[in-house]
Amino acid sequence: MEDLLASVTKRCEAAGQSHILAHVSDATISQEDKLSFLKSVDEIPLEKLSDFLKSALDEEEKLKNFDPANVSAEEQIEPFSGMSATTTTTDAAQLESLHKSHEVGMKAVQNGQVAALLLAGGQGTRLGFDGPKGMYDIGLPSGKTLFEFMAERIQKLGQLSGKGDKAIPFYVMTSPLNHKVTTEYFAKHDNFGIDVIFFPQGTLPALTPEGKMILETPTSLAVAPDGNGGIYPAMVKHGIISDMKARGIKYIHAFGVDNALVKPADPTFVGYCISSDADCGNKVLWKTSPGEKVGVVASKGGKPCIVEYSDISKEMSERRGEDGRLVFGAGNICNHFYTIDFLENVVVPNLGNMYHVARKKIPHYDAEKKETVKPTVNNGIKLESFIFDVFPLSVKMAVLDVERKDEFAPVKNPPGTDSDSPDTARMLFSNVAKDWLTKAGATLAGDTKSDLCEVHPLTSYNGEGLDQWREKTVN
Repeated sequence: MEDLLASVTKRCEAAGQSHILAHVSDATISQEDKLSFLKSVDEIPLEKLSDFLKSALDEEEKLKNFDPANVSAEEQIEPFSGMSATTTTTDAAQLESLHKSHEVGMKAVQNGQVAALLLAGGQGTRLGFDGPKGMYDIGLPSGKTLFEFMAERIQKLGQLSGKGDKAIPFYVMTSPLNHKVTTEYFAKHDNFGIDVIFFPQGTLPALTPEGKMILETPTSLAVAPDGNGGIYPAMVKHGIISDMKARGIKYIHAFGVDNALVKPADPTFVGYCISSDADCGNKVLWKTSPGEKVGVVASKGGKPCIVEYSDISKEMSERRGEDGRLVFGAGNICNHFYTIDFLENVVVPNLGNMYHVARKKIPHYDAEKKETVKPTVNNGIKLESFIFDVFPLSVKMAVLDVERKDEFAPVKNPPGTDSDSPDTARMLFSNVAKDWLTKAGATLAGDTKSDLCEVHPLTSYNGEGLDQWREKTVN
């Protein structure tokens, strides 16, 4: 422990963080606790914290003074002008182009070039569920969880490609809070028959406004997850990018855990991005009204980005194009495409400039009272980043607009809530199954509006393979 203490002490002194070692010499604290504390400090990028904070504070100050009606050319927000397409089209030529994109995506799957990447660090707290959100059952007849639906869709797509159940590696980013429970759940189910690789999201220490780390106890720092944008440094830390390269992965489809209708490794989306020679892509839903509170894909200073609804003026939010659709309408749903080259050679070298300030009430240790104090007002800063913070680094981004009813069933709010709840997700899932069966030539019996219908992912990935129901009645 002496060598570790010497190393950590030297680094803390150089970073102006020596105060956190004030209790290491306390004889009443066990050697085990001291060692654990020193190891945790040793993992922190002490040398970079001040730069992280300065960049985040500069951005916070800029946002305070932001006026959508009076900005420089560099900050000017314009509609996204890059490559875009929509699956909602009725144009024959566009539909044929999307069909070819699907073929390109399937070819990439067959060649072992596609990986699925899940952001699964969230807990089911808002749902009233004590566990990882991915283990939540939305109430369909099968009792399957969100994790299970996603894993089985990946398995089915592998089967459709002709390369088997494990054709598509499934990378799952957990959080320190749910990593153990999540990995044990998958192990209990033999990873649902597919190839799964787990890695935990990182944390960063909470800081005072002056940039000092905060002790929560004599031998523990106040820390917090670094936001869903923490997926990039976590991929580096845990060797995920290297693992992908070793497997021959060229394309990554990343998505959140709280969409019951997500299509992992979606060959149409992946193929569209490949065909467009895009380094980064975003699957979106077009806003239904100007007031819909969702970030949108736009361009700022000529670079692609996500602009929050609060940063767009009323005039901009209501502006429509010649087709009648909202110009600032490409709603972000955390559904992204990357090339492995983009992640390795563009994103990774720029990770330090992507943190944002979140002012929070941070519990801190009071040495005089010898207790942890829970403040009633904000006293510290948590640094966080967003997964879309890398979009401005893209030199060729592609956007694919998809049908809301087919691809988006968010599970965010408690049961009984009017929107984005397990109840609404269950009905959206059921409606997709009914639509697939109807298109396959089946007749639906019973209450076709309220009765639940479920097509298992291992039966069909996207409505294919249901010919056996033609001219049959489904009760």
